[in-house]
Amino acid sequence: MSTTFAAVSENFGRDVDDNLARIAALTEEARARGAGLLALPEACLGGYLSVLGRGRDGSHDAEPESLPPVMDVDGTELRRVAEIAGDMTLVVGLCESDGTTRYNSAAIVSGDGVLGVHRKVHQPLGESLYYDAGEVFEAFETPVGRLGALICYDKAFPEAARALALDGAEVVACISAWPASRTATADDLADDRWTHRFNLFDGARALENQIVWVASNQTGTFGSLRFVANAKIIGPGGDVRATTGTAAGMAVATLDVQSELEAARRAMFHLGDRRPETYRERVHA
Repeated sequence: MSTTFAAVSENFGRDVDDNLARIAALTEEARARGAGLLALPEACLGGYLSVLGRGRDGSHDAEPESLPPVMDVDGTELRRVAEIAGDMTLVVGLCESDGTTRYNSAAIVSGDGVLGVHRKVHQPLGESLYYDAGEVFEAFETPVGRLGALICYDKAFPEAARALALDGAEVVACISAWPASRTATADDLADDRWTHRFNLFDGARALENQIVWVASNQTGTFGSLRFVANAKIIGPGGDVRATTGTAAGMAVATLDVQSELEAARRAMFHLGDRRPETYRERVHA
């Protein structure tokens, strides 16, 4: 059975009501195009960190202009997302709080409510000043199959996507607020070295795990950051099925997930051919 996947490149800021209205409009567009899954960007509910400058070590400022509003997984914002989702599955980014701790989180939401939450594990450029790190990679049962979520810099670590694949994820949605390089910048985002890395990681993670990869991203600017867009759908052979390129928009592609995974794994099964007994981490004194 085929499933249509959609991934968004769009700009989201601090205005949560505006964010929800835009999520509703994008969901209706995806629904009209037959999508069962829609991946929205990291921090699409409340915006990313408002970074005004860069420290000498490449980190964010100690005091950004503003912080994203905190939200509860059981709160009104995700209840509204569930209403918007209806028969679809959405992946949305938010600043989650359990009352004492803040996390940069991705919520997997359907009309039935929150099906799963991923808290960003890998924190670049001083994010740890504002968020605690997650500690778990877990796939969840959803209407579009077994689905895992990652956030932005998580994709740079092969172990993250591999952990989800080993937990049975057939599809991974990686939502991002991935910026262009802030040193040696390129006038054309397509030529930017961080754009190249974003796309390279997406293809590699899909291919090495032989899974469907759905990548969303912020676009435009926020604070001093300029985002690279490039939302895309990638098949289990690492081939890009649809992409927004460096523009805002929606990438949409239809795949028969089971058939494609079986075909990709028929001759070479990267998960089954692993030899974990040989993968020893070297301990340095």
